[in-house]
Amino acid sequence: MQDRLVSLLIFSIVLSGLIDIGYSEKTFDVLNYRAVGDGEADDSEAFVNAWKALCGADEVGDVPTLVVPKGKTFLLQPIEFEGPCRPKRVHIQVLGNVVAPKTVDAWKECPSSNAWLQFTNVANLTLDGSGTIDGQGSSWWSNSIANQLQALHFDRCNNLRLSGLTHVNSPKAHIGINHCINVDVSHLTIIAPAESPNTDGIDISNSISVNIHDSFIGTGDDCIALSSGSSNINITNIACGPGHGISVGSLGKNGAHETVENVYVRDCSFNGTQNGARIKTWQGGSGYAKNIVFEKITLVAAENPIIIDQFYCDAEAKLSCENQTSAVTVSDVRYIDFQGTSGSEEAIKLNCNQIPGCQNIVMEEIHITSAVPSKKIYASCSHAKGTCNDSTVPVPCLDK
Repeated sequence: MQDRLVSLLIFSIVLSGLIDIGYSEKTFDVLNYRAVGDGEADDSEAFVNAWKALCGADEVGDVPTLVVPKGKTFLLQPIEFEGPCRPKRVHIQVLGNVVAPKTVDAWKECPSSNAWLQFTNVANLTLDGSGTIDGQGSSWWSNSIANQLQALHFDRCNNLRLSGLTHVNSPKAHIGINHCINVDVSHLTIIAPAESPNTDGIDISNSISVNIHDSFIGTGDDCIALSSGSSNINITNIACGPGHGISVGSLGKNGAHETVENVYVRDCSFNGTQNGARIKTWQGGSGYAKNIVFEKITLVAAENPIIIDQFYCDAEAKLSCENQTSAVTVSDVRYIDFQGTSGSEEAIKLNCNQIPGCQNIVMEEIHITSAVPSKKIYASCSHAKGTCNDSTVPVPCLDK
């Protein structure tokens, strides 16, 4: 009997060890992989090793978490975090600060992915926390290479969740989301100076079912930009400013066939922005921008509160923009319940191509006044068809 009890005890100890091995480590603190966190030492290798451990963790127990601890600043060179990962879900919790090299010369290489921090083919990723991701982009803004570099980019990362972090001073766009399905972005703060070039807050392309909500974005370019392949996009409760507004496009550059559809923007504000609700397409392109709604929008001295520009041409291409007959089709666009002030006299601009023009443009409850007391504002439009009801700004080409 005693021998049997001893055998059972030994078996239970061995079994306990096996269980511990089976569950393995589920928290991967970068400090345990020799990260320094003083903002001076290069911690890239520690992050790469922590990611490899996280991505290769056993599929047992809790979701494995890579932790960037509070109270530390981690300097990183360009890194690509690649999947697929062994666990079905992975979690990165940023509680401290992550910073890019401070000057262009301090970058060891220019990343092939055109992003500082790149996530590729990682399904069911959650990236959250109370920390900061700082692109330290000021030295790039006067450098042509800055036009090629995003701070944080996600490619083929389905079921992506981003929340809580503060993103500042990216060399180019702060966050890029490409070829992703089912994305939720919330409670972010994204900040760059108003004069910083191309520092979009969030760029979406070739992605389906993206929900962006409850965030503040103040940058030097579009707060949110929806490029080709964006569909089923919901944007709610975004405070935008400074910046260039929330933009569909630009679409159709260099004759490209590009599409955006099923976009719903609601309960957003534009404070001192260059634009508000904007759709922009190049001449000579093809495709469509359709089924787009801007509803319950608050304006505070926003220039171009409502603008469709089918003759878009950015500063770099000014000399090569020629009049062409073909254009991306813009149709089924609704502007509902706009309240507030315009920073320019031209509060509404519908500048559509003659063929095919803008079709089924609907405006309802458009209550915009000038940010300058007693100053008059107006709408201009060409080749747009649709209806306008209950508007303080008459839109001459739309039926009442």
